[in-house]
Amino acid sequence: MTLFLVSYLAGVLTILSPCILPIVPFVFSTAGQPAGRSVLPMLAGMVASFAGVATLAAVGGQWAVGANEAGRLAALALMAVFGWTLLSPRAAAVLSRPWLALGNRLSGRAGGRPATVGGSLLLGVATGFLWTPCAGPILGLVLTGAALQGANAQTTLFLAAYAAGAATSLALAVLAGGRMLAAMKRSLGAGERVRKGLGAAVLAGVAAIALGVDTGLLARLSYAGTTGIEQSLLDQLPAAGLTDRSMAMAATDTNRPYRSSLPVEGRLPSLGGAVEWLNSGPLSAEQLRGKVVLVDFWTYSCINCIRTLPYLRAWAETYKDQGLVVIGVHTPEFAFEKKIANVKGALRDFKISYPVAVDSDFTIWRAFGNSYWPALYFVDAEGRIRHHQFGEGGYERSERVIQDLLADAAGRRSADAGLVNPDAPGAQAAADLADARSGETYIGYEKADGFASPEGVRPGRPQDYTVGTPRLNRWGLAGNWTVGAEQARLNRPGGGIVHRFSARDLHLVLGPGPDGKPVRFQVTVDGKAPGADHGADITADGTGTVSETRLYQLVRQAGDVRERTFEIRFLEPGVDAYVFTFG
Repeated sequence: MTLFLVSYLAGVLTILSPCILPIVPFVFSTAGQPAGRSVLPMLAGMVASFAGVATLAAVGGQWAVGANEAGRLAALALMAVFGWTLLSPRAAAVLSRPWLALGNRLSGRAGGRPATVGGSLLLGVATGFLWTPCAGPILGLVLTGAALQGANAQTTLFLAAYAAGAATSLALAVLAGGRMLAAMKRSLGAGERVRKGLGAAVLAGVAAIALGVDTGLLARLSYAGTTGIEQSLLDQLPAAGLTDRSMAMAATDTNRPYRSSLPVEGRLPSLGGAVEWLNSGPLSAEQLRGKVVLVDFWTYSCINCIRTLPYLRAWAETYKDQGLVVIGVHTPEFAFEKKIANVKGALRDFKISYPVAVDSDFTIWRAFGNSYWPALYFVDAEGRIRHHQFGEGGYERSERVIQDLLADAAGRRSADAGLVNPDAPGAQAAADLADARSGETYIGYEKADGFASPEGVRPGRPQDYTVGTPRLNRWGLAGNWTVGAEQARLNRPGGGIVHRFSARDLHLVLGPGPDGKPVRFQVTVDGKAPGADHGADITADGTGTVSETRLYQLVRQAGDVRERTFEIRFLEPGVDAYVFTFG
């Protein structure tokens, strides 16, 4: 009984999650009509269809996934017709009569007819097909138990309780919204505009679901919002005397093969097209069948990628004997990152021993439809993508996904489910995001922002620049520089760069220029040697040398993080400066 209550409360919390947004217009389209013929039948249909579909998806295998996808497509078409009849009854008249009759019957708005119980119930069933909640720990626990235990009435009731909680909060919202809409109609005479607005909102919800926004961006936005509350509810279960047999069996039953409840996001695309493979021969999706694969898109001067590497190295080593294969796909941001020698040097410096595909032509990047550095894709033993992580962070969740997919491949869970605690030296250490008020700052003119030198940028031509003390997040050049599309090159010795920043760490991507000669430099912070605030690539007196093109950590504030003025002066010409990053 306790878990039923907790499932219901978790459903109520979904009103706080952005993942509920795509279906809100469907529910609000019933506002202002008698509840017994509109919102209540609709929410009942949503609860029933969600519980049924979620049960089948958890226990039914690939055929259920396909059936659910067909149902979603049908529901999307139904909702599109519904939204169109709300938005423009005149335009809807050109549709075929059966579809027009269906849309009018569902909406109850065209021709002034009231909603019917049957039409509202059908809308609710369609909404249940389309709703994809952000899975927190409670829903995850229920679905995992379903996957292990198979189909049973208790699983469906747990899911129904979750959906009923969501329906409760939606019903309260609709009742409040209905009063507001009614007041608008009375006071503004805006009934027609309100109806069209609802139609536009319904079509926007259909578009969001069709494009996957409900399971992508909104899921990432919502994860931190309600997960902590749900976890605190779960933490109270032992104190409440929970002895639910089905959940206990889900955790201990070793007679049934374990199956992951993670959604299928697609197939592993081709890994062909790399200009070279490092640390291994070329690998293909077919060769990797039977292995759990983690594909990491990265580039070696990207600070977010660098801070992810300790975890990738640790996972590759910890889980290799269990069947995990980590593959790095090095896709360059800057031209210097296309040089194979530079990439090999980065693998050596970062102690990367797992296979790396050098994707300088962006062939694999395009095959995945990727847009991020870093981007992690988690692939099961059958070659299906089951999870992704865009950007740094989410390490605990990512490792749990690895463990889950390995258990899925083995058909059983391991008793030990600990997490790695990797060594992260220098720039690889986790960022202090709470204190960071400065962001990535490019120096090349294509992406430059916050430039404070009064002369302005003179693209592609030598120019003498000056700079005073800039405001926060502004920067400038001093000396004679040529500012190119990607970087600025110093033409004469003694030139420098000044940046006013606020963050624990300051990094700068630098290179020695085309002749490869090392360039010495001197760093000051607030006009003095950095002392205890020096980064990993300079000494306490602020001296350092640019010997290769890479990211250099120049400042790490040892005490309280505050606003500082950074200055770097180069003793020789020829240095290339690309981008500041912070952490």
